[in-house]
Amino acid sequence: MNQVNPAGTASPFSQYGLAVDQTPRKKQLGQADFLRLMTEQLKNQDPLKPLEGTQMLGQLAQFSTVQGIENMQAALGAVASVMESDQTLRAATLVGREALIEADTVQLAAGAGVNGEVIATTSGAIQVEIVDASGQVVRRMPLDASGAGPVAYRWDGTTDAGTTAPAGAYTVRAVAGSGADARALAVRVAARIDSVSIEPNGLMLNLAGIGQQPLSAVRRIG
Repeated sequence: MNQVNPAGTASPFSQYGLAVDQTPRKKQLGQADFLRLMTEQLKNQDPLKPLEGTQMLGQLAQFSTVQGIENMQAALGAVASVMESDQTLRAATLVGREALIEADTVQLAAGAGVNGEVIATTSGAIQVEIVDASGQVVRRMPLDASGAGPVAYRWDGTTDAGTTAPAGAYTVRAVAGSGADARALAVRVAARIDSVSIEPNGLMLNLAGIGQQPLSAVRRIG
């Protein structure tokens, strides 16, 4: 019965001069390969139609361009690595500070409040609502915007009835106007930066009560 030749042993066809060449082949040409090809081209050119000087210079220019691009890519990779390390060190200094994030939901302990900003589009009255995980509004807070821009809000963790709100996830909603003219406004939440993570897609901030957010989501560091 025929047996399959195990990996790493000599080919069964080697005795007939048919052994398979298992030498790994390069997939890219290097400088030595390019010069070797050019030398062979010069050695085997047609004596009646020799390679013109302009063609020779063109090939050398192409090689120099490719080599220059490779060197530039290596240099840019080194610069990117240095910039990433510098950004990581800078981000580490943010731990323990408060960040204002483009978010509207936060996980809170019993009686813990939250603060942040509402982005007003015009001047006028704004109604801020704190909504629990079941969709019930536990607190309503009126604000007044003097114009377009951020308007600060703060919730102390108590309900409209004056009781302490239980632990859980709470959403901050903001509405300007009323009735048919009511419109939702963007909300930002402030949270403490617990730690910084280095992920494949960049630096991520681990925020208390919010979770992981990209550094690009930060609007202000308090």
